[in-house]
Amino acid sequence: MTRRGSAGGPPRGLAGVLAFLLALCIAALLAGAIVRQYGAAGGAAPRAEPDAPGAAPVVPDAATPARDARGRAREVEDTVRQQARDLDRRIDEVGK
Repeated sequence: MTRRGSAGGPPRGLAGVLAFLLALCIAALLAGAIVRQYGAAGGAAPRAEPDAPGAAPVVPDAATPARDARGRAREVEDTVRQQARDLDRRIDEVGK
């Protein structure tokens, strides 16, 4: 009587674990690339070289200075809170 997986090949469980680990590595690489692209990894987001063909020139805008990810998150939070206050105000006006 032979058991499954003992006929000279790797056991089926090992093949599943290896496939899972490969998928996990691929997902980790993609997630790291996405985090770097959005600039949330602490470093600067990659930018096109100014002299690269087809690249638009980088012009800093004085109205929107460069900020870190936490500063942008705080601005989003403030915006959401302001919109919630405005919505509450409009609901109270309609109810009167």
